[in-house]
Amino acid sequence: MSIPVLTFFNNKGGVGKTSLVYHLAWMFSEMGKRVVAIDLDPQANLTSAFLPEEQLEQLWDVEIASGAAKTIYQCVSPLTEVGDIREPEVKQINSRLSLVPGDLGLAGFEDFLSQEWPNSLGSGSLYRPFRMLSAFWQISQLAAQKHNADLILADVGPNLGAINRSALIGSDHVVIPLAADLFSLQGLRNLGPTLRAWRADWKKRVENWPQPAFALPAGSMKTEGYIVQQHTERLSRPVKAYDKWAARIPSVYRSSVLHVAPEDVAPESDAHCLARLKHYRSLVPMAQEVRKPIFQLTAADGAIGSHSYAVTEARTHFRMLAKIILGRIGISA
Repeated sequence: MSIPVLTFFNNKGGVGKTSLVYHLAWMFSEMGKRVVAIDLDPQANLTSAFLPEEQLEQLWDVEIASGAAKTIYQCVSPLTEVGDIREPEVKQINSRLSLVPGDLGLAGFEDFLSQEWPNSLGSGSLYRPFRMLSAFWQISQLAAQKHNADLILADVGPNLGAINRSALIGSDHVVIPLAADLFSLQGLRNLGPTLRAWRADWKKRVENWPQPAFALPAGSMKTEGYIVQQHTERLSRPVKAYDKWAARIPSVYRSSVLHVAPEDVAPESDAHCLARLKHYRSLVPMAQEVRKPIFQLTAADGAIGSHSYAVTEARTHFRMLAKIILGRIGISA
């Protein structure tokens, strides 16, 4: 039985997606869940959030990393020649949270994924195309088995390329982080049809290999809802503009992602809106400095006075969101 994969995806960047994955990974682990986070973004921002620079250097230095597969790219790189997937050496963050680190070298894997996508509909040997296309899912499952995980969280880049397509076909559940602006709405309009197309295309490919030589992901990509982030005044943009764009999200989500008739409903009363998260501006640099989630900051880290109240508020909000997500994907809180 495979471990469920939850991917946070939006082809619009700058919506706080990686920060969201980072904080939820910590919160799920605090709630007693065993979690594997996998960084499938070639920019590797999630990895740099978890690990200090000296550890990143050890991971990414070719000579130092010549032994075990310490990053996602080192796991898949043998597939670009004549080898097979290498088992990941997960990075232990705490007793219940592990990381499959990202790698800037992953960008070079995109062309190979693009080439094998049409090959998986061919009539010849299908082992290699499917091995490559399902590699991210295979590696995440290996990591989850090693960690005895309850859940896999995947962070991906903001695009609709071949890397993200392979990441999404290995995803059971999808959550969409959004900002309340025109660009996020346009990204939402692109994302819905793309997910439907990827889901249908993967189904055709799986049917083309009726007796697979190894387990394949279902490619269900079930959208569990959206999260509106940074609901405060941003830069010089007034709150009024935020409200204007936020009010349009429920209708666009229904029509573009769920492919049903749009409905005029406010985000705060929309069943598909999992949360509206504050930015917590003053806490962000403080948390980054000590490499902690904002809800773990203490007085020793500088979280005193009003900051301490904000830390408590952040903990409440992230815990509530984590419980909602677990309920949506069928895991007891």
